[in-house]
Amino acid sequence: MRLVVSEPAAELIKEHGGRLYVRPKKARCCGAVTTLVSSTEPPAGVEFRRVAEENELEFFVPRHLAHLPDELHVDVRRFPRRVEAYWNGCAWVA
Repeated sequence: MRLVVSEPAAELIKEHGGRLYVRPKKARCCGAVTTLVSSTEPPAGVEFRRVAEENELEFFVPRHLAHLPDELHVDVRRFPRRVEAYWNGCAWVA
């Protein structure tokens, strides 16, 4: 898995401890759309495993997740300011 992390995202992740947790989330409406959710704190009830470490940052995905993306893009959304992750350049998982 190749990491593509913007400098603002790296700074924000470091400000919050240096760890990023990324997981797929299925929508309850609109068919079978699966998007990505990212946070600097692990959500309750989900076991994670570390999949990458780069420039003092650690990246985690759910332990049960078998297929990793070719690329994980990480950037900052400005309003509200938060870290966003993109799987192979997309905000959803196919």
